[in-house]
Amino acid sequence: MDTAALINELCSNHYTVATAESCTGGLIASSIVDVSGASDCFNEGYVTYSNQAKMKNLGVSADTLKSVGAVSRETATEMALGVRRVANATFGLSSTGIAGPTGGTKLKPVGLVYIGCAYSDNDCIVKELHLNGDRSQVRAAAAKEALNLLAECMDKLKVMA
Repeated sequence: MDTAALINELCSNHYTVATAESCTGGLIASSIVDVSGASDCFNEGYVTYSNQAKMKNLGVSADTLKSVGAVSRETATEMALGVRRVANATFGLSSTGIAGPTGGTKLKPVGLVYIGCAYSDNDCIVKELHLNGDRSQVRAAAAKEALNLLAECMDKLKVMA
């Protein structure tokens, strides 16, 4: 589904979304607000690049960051659940990863990204991505995949209703 159709469906269902971004640095939010009328369903967005910002703005646990790191399934989950809660949104979207070209390790290589979508107080889908390309390409691909995940979450919420 293209972004405009996704946002139009989000708004027509009276759903709202908020974003918590690390490696994508606001690209998810930017993609959403590129669509005219998105103000009807986009609550707010956070770029929480530092661990301190993740804890302060989203309630990500210091224990999580210490034990598994910022680039992890657990952090993506806490970010998505946290932004959904603080923004009082139907959906919380998150991204955390290593866009490169530096920062990668053997265990967490450049291109490793986790995206999350929270759709209830306790339910969150997280996907692990292994993306290729330069920094801009990794960030753009992660933002696109996050919007695809939002579409998947909308489908889940409709089934639950």
